[in-house]
Amino acid sequence: MITGELKSKVDRIWDTMWSGGISNPLSVIEQLTYLLFIKRLDELHTLKERKATRTGKLIEEPVFAEDQDHLRWSRFKEMAPEKMFATLRDDVFSFIKSLGRNGDGDPEDSTYTHHMKDALFMMPTPRVLANVVDQLDSIEMADSDTKGDLYEYMLGKIASAGQNGQFRTPRHIIKLMVEMTAPTPKDVICDPACGTAGFLIAASEHLITHHSDAIYKDAEARRRFNDHTFHGYPGLLTRGFLQQ
Repeated sequence: MITGELKSKVDRIWDTMWSGGISNPLSVIEQLTYLLFIKRLDELHTLKERKATRTGKLIEEPVFAEDQDHLRWSRFKEMAPEKMFATLRDDVFSFIKSLGRNGDGDPEDSTYTHHMKDALFMMPTPRVLANVVDQLDSIEMADSDTKGDLYEYMLGKIASAGQNGQFRTPRHIIKLMVEMTAPTPKDVICDPACGTAGFLIAASEHLITHHSDAIYKDAEARRRFNDHTFHGYPGLLTRGFLQQ
């Protein structure tokens, strides 16, 4: 669980959004999730840039194209609140909703795209958005346990969270269970109460680590891994969050 400075930061961000007009706790979690995802995309692109600089090669599989530089967290966070608000609402949000498409015009070509198609940008005002972005900027999200602890803490702020059984299995326990199960690319993996999808993510990491050749040997194998291997059914509270 999170304590100390990180807990205080989350509480301040929550209060900022609450006082700004987002009164539904599930909507608060939803909007924070989108913003943290956008922030992480920029961090991943920055890592690719640094690797390209070290090797003297072009960036491998860049997250952002050259004409999309303004969509990066590190760029729009420096904008004036009104311009930042317009950029997030009109450009950045459209960008994250379109991720995962194969470029052939098929709107159903990834599970991610399917679930993001109804996503809404709900930040009420430029001032609230700028305040939240400024506070989120100091939170480091690279560690998987930090992400899980943060999400569990936010769910804990909802009175019904404990009653609905929304609890996160510690990372080391998940890893042990996946290693004991030892999934292969031939398996179909299902978590009937996936919550934050910790088991599914750990299973995918295991497959990539131990069976990357089989997973990426051809287009059919990649499609099977990306679209047909993993199946999750969220619990009651998470299901309500996804339907917002």
